[in-house]
Amino acid sequence: MAKLSKKQFIEALAPIAVRTRQEGSPLFPSVRLAQNLLETGGVIHPWNNLGGIKVGSGKANAYWHGQWVTKGTWEVENGTRTDTSALFRAYDSVYDFYKDQDLLFQLPRYERVRNAQTPSQQAEALRLSGYATDPQYGAKIISIIQTYRLTQYDKLTPSPSENEPIAITVNGVQAAEGQVIDNQTWVPARVVGEALHIRIGWNGKEVTANGKPLTTRLIGNTGYVPVRELVAASVSAKVAWNKDAKSVDITGVPE
Repeated sequence: MAKLSKKQFIEALAPIAVRTRQEGSPLFPSVRLAQNLLETGGVIHPWNNLGGIKVGSGKANAYWHGQWVTKGTWEVENGTRTDTSALFRAYDSVYDFYKDQDLLFQLPRYERVRNAQTPSQQAEALRLSGYATDPQYGAKIISIIQTYRLTQYDKLTPSPSENEPIAITVNGVQAAEGQVIDNQTWVPARVVGEALHIRIGWNGKEVTANGKPLTTRLIGNTGYVPVRELVAASVSAKVAWNKDAKSVDITGVPE
């Protein structure tokens, strides 16, 4: 593990943070980079977990394959810091960590994070949503953003307009049209799911993918789900935002 200066650390991660934002991540690159620096002290460990994501339920997905490490950490409970240890997810790459973190941010508890309109709002939303127990978590992220002028990376990531139609391609062929709502791309679940060879169902209130409930919106009589949640139900598919074509491209789907 090479020792990096803070500047080298940021420069190494910035292109990946910008890429995931272009692919539809709810996180501003400035917030992501500041959080990474805060969580790691500026070290990219071999397990590539730059945001302190714990094993949690332990369910593997397209980006986390079940690996873990035991590391020391600390929590604040009732105003008192407690040193402890925990199981943290280990990733094959920084990109996989970012994509798995984006799946985490689709949980209802992180609605504030997804809806934040500025990096400062989003940093504080992370604290309010309970991402960390440190009561100064948001303020520390904001301070890092300002110190290293990280908002320069936000300007490199134009986002689709709200409610703008987005082409959804599977292995290079358009399969459906999605919509940008609340800063994320929603797709018609059955059409796209069947193109990905995923078993789509309905449990009475939510769309299911291979039996697992997904965040669901009804638009007309059609169930829409976040494209990243749907793709995570596939063992091989990968999703990327194509800035030039203004499309979401899903690849790696068996013919």
